[in-house]
Amino acid sequence: MVKLEVCCYGLDCALTAQEAGADRVELCAAPKEGGLTPSAGTLQAARSHLHIPVHPIVRPRGGDFCYSAGEFAAMKSDVALIRELGFPGVVFGMLDEDAHIDISKMRELMPLCGDMEVTFHRAFDLCHSPKRAMEILTDLGVARILTSGQQQSAESGIALLKELNQFSAGPIIMAGAGVRLSNLQKFLDAGIRELHSSASRLVSSPMRYRKAGVSMSSDVETDEFSRQCVDGDMVEAMKSIMQMNHIRVA
Repeated sequence: MVKLEVCCYGLDCALTAQEAGADRVELCAAPKEGGLTPSAGTLQAARSHLHIPVHPIVRPRGGDFCYSAGEFAAMKSDVALIRELGFPGVVFGMLDEDAHIDISKMRELMPLCGDMEVTFHRAFDLCHSPKRAMEILTDLGVARILTSGQQQSAESGIALLKELNQFSAGPIIMAGAGVRLSNLQKFLDAGIRELHSSASRLVSSPMRYRKAGVSMSSDVETDEFSRQCVDGDMVEAMKSIMQMNHIRVA
């Protein structure tokens, strides 16, 4: 059965995904940065209120995936906390200055994960030689790779996704970036076993008074009174298609 992981920016979104039938949650903060490490309070709330697997992301900042010594120290502390809280998995990724897998940092971080499953995130899509990178991640014991097939969207990268998916001994290939209801069947037909989607919709703020001309972002065009939230109906629809496909194949 193909699994659906939903990218959730906060507890409310994660609860919606869980209720709608998601198989797993990737828990993040800062959607405009592409996902950063959730706060300690959010992590604790997730452990209290969610019963499906939750894999928090460990990413100290936006931008590239080549981290300083201080940033790496913070990542190690975050992984230790996530393990201590009892999460079944964690998500991270690191590259060196030449965009190869940072083997030394990965070798230092992997033992801190204990029994947690490790997902190497879309840093993979910025690395040199994806096939060599997959061999390295296999040797490191990474459970899965979240990737768009090194393209802007997973639909555009489906050829590489299919190729990587043929490595039976390697990590699970989980397609992510632009995976949605309208193109879901393409990934199922390609034999991808896990899919990652934000499954979101734009939600308007409940605030009645809206101060004009003041933005909390350096981008003055940012709309402070709307945000993306998980759409439970979309999650249900995606899971329904996945289940029907499973029945048809079986």
